[in-house]
Amino acid sequence: MKDLKIFSGRANPALSKRICSYLGVAEGKIELSNFPDGEIACKVEEDIRGRDVFLIQPTCPPVNENLMELLVMIDCCKRASAERITTVIPYFGYARQDRKDEGRVPITAKLVANLITRAGADRVVTMDLHAAQIQGFFDVPVDHLYAAPVLNEHILKMGLSTDELAVVSPDEGSIKRALGHAKRLGGTVAIVDKRRSSAEETSQENIIGGPIDGKVALMFDDMISTAGSIVGAARLCKQAGAREIHVATAHAVFAGPAVSRLRDAPITGLICTDTIPLREEQILPNFTVLSVAPLLGEAIKRVHRNESVSLLFR
Repeated sequence: MKDLKIFSGRANPALSKRICSYLGVAEGKIELSNFPDGEIACKVEEDIRGRDVFLIQPTCPPVNENLMELLVMIDCCKRASAERITTVIPYFGYARQDRKDEGRVPITAKLVANLITRAGADRVVTMDLHAAQIQGFFDVPVDHLYAAPVLNEHILKMGLSTDELAVVSPDEGSIKRALGHAKRLGGTVAIVDKRRSSAEETSQENIIGGPIDGKVALMFDDMISTAGSIVGAARLCKQAGAREIHVATAHAVFAGPAVSRLRDAPITGLICTDTIPLREEQILPNFTVLSVAPLLGEAIKRVHRNESVSLLFR
C-alpha cells in the first residue's frame, strides 16, 4: 500500500479520517482554501508523482461548491503527475435528472459525469446512485457500492423475527431495492402507490401487497431529501396498522423541512449512513448513523490492488 495516497476534500473530512483509520494509512496533506472572491485554491503538499491517488469528496450540499472543489483537486493531482486518480464520491449529486422526461430540460447526471472525466479522473467509486444507469454516463470505470449490507446487518441485530416484518417500498421505483432487502431479512413485501405532482410535492394513495397490520414496517430508500415521500409513506403504513415503522436510507440529504417533518412523523427509528455529514441539530433522538468507512476502505484497497470489488456484495 506504499504507493497509495488518500486526500480529502472539505465536504466530509470525518468520513475520510475513518477510511484512513480502517486502512491504516496516513491521510494525504492537501491545502484547500478560498480566495477573497470565493474561488477555490488547492495545493497538494507532498510528492504524488507516480502514485495511486484517491480523492474522497461527496457532492452533497453545498453541491456546486463541493463539485467544483472536486474538479480542482482532480486537476491539481493530474498536473502533479499522479499515476492514477480515483474519485471516491460517496454521494453523487445532480443525479435526479438522468433522462429527458419532458421537453427543454438538461441531463445533469451526464453533464457532471463529463466534467469529472474531462478533469482527469481515471476511475470513480460511488455509492447508491439515484439511478444505476448513471454508471453508463462515465467514460471511465465505475465501482458502484451499496449500503444495503451495512443497513441489513444493523436491522438483523435488532432481533426481529421474519413473521413480524413487512418490507415496504415507498414508491414503485424502489421495488427492486425492497425485494433485495426482503430476501436477506425475510418478511412480506408491500408497495406504496405514490403520485408526484411536482418536484417537492407527492401524495400517497394506497398500499399494494402486504399485509402490514400489526407488523414492523421497514422502509428503504436511496436518499431522503425533503422527506415528503418517506413521511407520507410512513403515515400510510401507520393508518394500515403497522406496529412500528423503521426507515433506512443510504444518503441523509435532509434539505429544507426534512428534519421537522421527520420529527413529527410516526417513525419509530431512522437509520442512515455517514456518506453525508450531519450537523448536530439535524440528528434526532431516534436517528442511528452507521459508518460506511469500512466498506469504502475495503473498496479502495481492492481497487489499489487490482482485486475484485463485486466480491464484497456476494
